[in-house]
Amino acid sequence: MLTWMVILMVVLLLLGFPMMVPLLAATMFMMFTGMTFFGMDQGVSWMFSGVEQWVLAAVPMFIFAADIMTKGHTANRLLDLVSAFAGHLRGGLPITTAISCTLFGAVSGSTQATVVAMGGPMRPRLLQKGYTDNFTLALIINASDIALLIPPSIGMIVYGVIARGASIGDLFIAGILPGILVLLLISVYCYIASRILGIEVEERTPWRERLTALRQALLPLGFPVIVVGGIYTGTFSPVDASAMAVLYAFILEVIIYRKIGLRDLGSIALSTGMITAVVFILVAVGYAFSQALSTAGVPQQILQPIIQSFGGSPTLALLLIAVAFFIGCMFVDPIVVILILTPLFQPLVDATGLDPVHVGVIVTLQAAIGSATPPFGCDIFTAMAVFRRPYFDVIRGTPPFIAIMIFATIILILVPEISLWLPSLGHQSGP
Repeated sequence: MLTWMVILMVVLLLLGFPMMVPLLAATMFMMFTGMTFFGMDQGVSWMFSGVEQWVLAAVPMFIFAADIMTKGHTANRLLDLVSAFAGHLRGGLPITTAISCTLFGAVSGSTQATVVAMGGPMRPRLLQKGYTDNFTLALIINASDIALLIPPSIGMIVYGVIARGASIGDLFIAGILPGILVLLLISVYCYIASRILGIEVEERTPWRERLTALRQALLPLGFPVIVVGGIYTGTFSPVDASAMAVLYAFILEVIIYRKIGLRDLGSIALSTGMITAVVFILVAVGYAFSQALSTAGVPQQILQPIIQSFGGSPTLALLLIAVAFFIGCMFVDPIVVILILTPLFQPLVDATGLDPVHVGVIVTLQAAIGSATPPFGCDIFTAMAVFRRPYFDVIRGTPPFIAIMIFATIILILVPEISLWLPSLGHQSGP
């Protein structure tokens, strides 16, 4: 029965149906074939349970804040700040791109918004400086994926809703150092690539201009302070922080910068609503699918032999989880993969005593890799639409960056303290 269910899902995907349809069809398949026993009312109840969790209210608000900032002055001011301080380094322009993507990710939490906001102004500069288009496109989409690790992260919110024992506040804080690690590795590669290409070094920006750029970027830098600082100190919950992000974005872009008018907010809210609807439908159907799988005992059937063969090794278990999520995210939207695989691997996490927060960081990093990995990484298609470049031009320069991400995954698996140190400090300083 399990084999036929998988075949059904694959066929529906090949026929071009959106992912929510195969998930719903598989759930109904389990109900009508007797793989498990539940009624239609129970299936609908599971769907409502999937989206009624209060923490999901943070998703539309973070998306709304990101949409406001993408259309405003925030992105350019962050870009000018980083360029003023890092532009003179060897590989300064691509390093500036990577740092700017990280900072904007800490503001927006969206990889695709980061591709649009940072890629638009940086790609012409990189091409003019002498970098190849393949390198430029790969840099933009991979550096933008750091947004999934740096809080706020929609991927971490979805994982925190599905996984047992994973605090979303802890997940947000745990993603900071891994995000910085990935940024450092990408920066090293940019330095090496710039030397190989023989790119000339930019002149150092005078301190007067640096101070001007810093002053202009102080208000945009308030976003990560509100989100990360508020959650870390216990002042805000993730939902509170998302509401504050929207309010801050409104004050900054509508009242102070006046880049966005009140009339523009309607169209921005409509765009946010459409994206949110897709996310929430996926969460609802994915949650029902995961509950049906659990009721049918599928996770135990699949993982019991693996758990016995691993002998309780947390490292091997985490490696298996990373490989499974990496492969899944190459083909399917990362949110869908998180919804499907997280419940499947929950018995393995419990049996090996893995920290669910550490697992969440590894899972989110695989989602970040998958967002820029062929054949179906979502940021690849975003870059194709924004920059009007063919598919193979966008993916040609990605292998070195994928290797960097895999290397970062290995480091994080072997050194879990990188992920868990900051959350542990927060717990020690708590009441």
